Amino acid sequence: MLAYINHICQQLLLKKWFFIGVPIKTIICNIIKRGAILEFKHVPVLLNECIEGLNINPDGIYVDGTIGGAGHSRKIIEKLSKNGLLIGIDRDNEALEAVKKHLEPYTNYKLIHGNHDDIKEILSELNIEKVDGILLDLGVSSYQLDEKERGFSYNSDNLLDMRMDQTQKLSALEVVNEYSEEELAKIIYEYGEERFSKQIARNICIERKNKKITTTKMLSEIIEKSKPYSKDGHPAKRTFQAIRIEVNNEIKPLYDTVIQSIECLKEGGRLCIITFHSLEDRAVKDAYIEAQGKCTCPKDLPYCVCNYKSLGQIINKKPIEASEEELKLNSRAKSAKLRIFERREKASNTK
Repeated sequence: MLAYINHICQQLLLKKWFFIGVPIKTIICNIIKRGAILEFKHVPVLLNECIEGLNINPDGIYVDGTIGGAGHSRKIIEKLSKNGLLIGIDRDNEALEAVKKHLEPYTNYKLIHGNHDDIKEILSELNIEKVDGILLDLGVSSYQLDEKERGFSYNSDNLLDMRMDQTQKLSALEVVNEYSEEELAKIIYEYGEERFSKQIARNICIERKNKKITTTKMLSEIIEKSKPYSKDGHPAKRTFQAIRIEVNNEIKPLYDTVIQSIECLKEGGRLCIITFHSLEDRAVKDAYIEAQGKCTCPKDLPYCVCNYKSLGQIINKKPIEASEEELKLNSRAKSAKLRIFERREKASNTK
């Protein structure tokens, strides 16, 4: 606890943020009032559906590319024998530290601080060529949303951050204060699907000329003044989502990551991906369709002569969504969509 408080103090002192509306004393008092650091845990979405979708081989090798609080990984490792192996990847060092506790008493796992976008390189460094299954649970974890000091939440007054990987340089602070008005409008519209993106971007730029925007509350108040009242959730929800996606580069590499993940699978291995955003789901769907391939031969031909390339087959054409029962227990599962792909080498001349 003391080490955590000391870490925050050092960071604020180094960045000279102790005088800009979020005093060190206030932050420390809030932590002390809570009595303990929030436990890093992630309520797993579509848990049973993912485990069923992975079709786990007890002696297989499985990768959780977004291990978070190990909600899904705990179930995966429970189904593995001593010969099986779980590889957990995460950009957040706090998550990796917490995973060790959540996976007790198991020892057949490896934890990697990295990005699932680099899955091929990570497996290569582990001298592993192919795996039996991969799970990607995209988006921000429950812990990161609930841990106000991480700057993901619009319902708090904390420093703008939003980095999943605390070692990376780009944070929400730079995006909000250094991006041009055109760049801000573009990411808020594309990643947040926000109709009032131009007005929000314009007002952000006006406000930052007078005073640097440094806290989540400052940003949230600017957004609230930039759009009319709506019953569609908090007015800052879409903009905060957009900035988070930009900070963590969540969309751009996704298509290639899906293809690379499929290429890392053994014959019969499965890839399960949970998305929470329409752009994520579109990238995954398009990559699955491309990986599955399509025969372009005339339908009346008894066999294929076009020799189309296929890496396997899509297991569920329509995404699997949370049941009403799960939604009652976890409202964050509302926008979750699960798509599953199975690696299969295409037999010669098959359609």
